[in-house]
Amino acid sequence: MNHLLQAQATFESIKKTDAAGREYWQARQLAQVLEYAEYRNFLPVIEKAKLACTQAGSVTTDHFVHINEMVTIGSGGQRQIDNIKLSRYACYLIVQNGDPSKPVIANGQTYFALQTRRQELNDEALLAELNEDQLRIVLREQLKKHNVQLASAARDAGVITGLDFAIFQDHGYMGLYGGERNTDIHKRKQLKPSDKILDHMGSTELAANLFRATQAADKLQREGIHGKLVANQTHLAVGRKVRQTIQELGGTMPEQLPKPEQSIQQVVQKTKKLLPSS
Repeated sequence: MNHLLQAQATFESIKKTDAAGREYWQARQLAQVLEYAEYRNFLPVIEKAKLACTQAGSVTTDHFVHINEMVTIGSGGQRQIDNIKLSRYACYLIVQNGDPSKPVIANGQTYFALQTRRQELNDEALLAELNEDQLRIVLREQLKKHNVQLASAARDAGVITGLDFAIFQDHGYMGLYGGERNTDIHKRKQLKPSDKILDHMGSTELAANLFRATQAADKLQREGIHGKLVANQTHLAVGRKVRQTIQELGGTMPEQLPKPEQSIQQVVQKTKKLLPSS
């Protein structure tokens, strides 16, 4: 584990903190640590990391902040150079897109993978402490975020109009719900026309849909799928695979899960009422 400790010490030693207490790294300094002899050879790695950031649904400018700074040159004078302030997430993406033949990159990839897994374990422990209502709220928020990513991936595949996307979503539901479309689920749950089906799901049903959404977006992007018909069939296949997995694990089919007594909005309002007034 010495190489991992060395990687940790290397990355943490160049970390800086701004006036607001936020941690950041400087691209030029990180390039030196990652053994790029010339900064211009490091820039394509940064661009790949930015692309990965965008594809993950994150705002690039939140993690890659372009700045200008003055540096002292050999004659004692100063000149302005461009640099980039990087978040920890940006550093992770840069290392993941770096040259793995470099030992420092390989060690960095292992280090950040372990850091990510530690965070996942911490998140899992926190989720285990949530009650059903709290878990529903968390999963619903995650679904909102990942549905945005799914919509982006579908748009890149050729699913353009609102009607296109509604049909695309129906294919995912049909796969997961044994042929039921959005309107079928809506009717079965006896919802009002303005209600959204995701707001009337328990944590188990939300988790199944979250898995469907994340895996469908990943497959569309990973395989470079193009054409709305192919995208629809891909979403259908992913939904069926999630359904098959639930069946193999002996779980309850999504359409057989009970509808919660309260919607997500009602749960949120109830939670707010329980909070002490400020």
